[in-house]
Amino acid sequence: MFDNVFVLNHPVTGLYLKSLRDKNSSPEVFRAQVARLGAMLALEVTRDLHTRVQTVETPICQTQEDVIAAHIGIVPIMRAGIGLVDPFLHFLPHAQTFFLGLYRDEDTHQPVSYYNKLTANKPVDVAYILDPMLATGGSAILAVEEMKKWGVKHIKFAGLIGAPEGVRALHDAFPDVDVHLAALDDCLNENAYIVPGLGDAGDRIFNS
Repeated sequence: MFDNVFVLNHPVTGLYLKSLRDKNSSPEVFRAQVARLGAMLALEVTRDLHTRVQTVETPICQTQEDVIAAHIGIVPIMRAGIGLVDPFLHFLPHAQTFFLGLYRDEDTHQPVSYYNKLTANKPVDVAYILDPMLATGGSAILAVEEMKKWGVKHIKFAGLIGAPEGVRALHDAFPDVDVHLAALDDCLNENAYIVPGLGDAGDRIFNS
């Protein structure tokens, strides 16, 4: 679709997605598959991180390893994005987490901001915006705008499922932001829900 949109390409992806999409999956199963796919996304989005050489003393001798040089920020869009935080922090334990609270107005389908926990200090080098669903793209665009206002230069979006409409909207607004997804679905329906989708990710993660 676009050269900056990347969809997971691994034999186990479909197995995890099947459980996510299944309307009969319990919250426990749903959360487990979110975590598994989140770990796979974390691996993919970090492939281009810059590194620096660091010396370490082993029990045998001194050696050197390449370690991450960037200051990384994980930015979940609440509330559903919280479900992707743990797999990213397991992979990037030294990253900082910054929360953005957004909800979709059910009449206009536009995002409404209600919480912003960005620090006034120096911005991170790299920000990973986390949201399970990329539907209309409105929330993702608003989140990227906040990152850019903060001064972040390198921004990526990571989500489970996206719709072509949302991917296009985000790309048109910010063609420099890479998009990583577990699946790119068919379309949005008249209520701006992704088809075939998986329902409301927040409701299913938090069993509410």
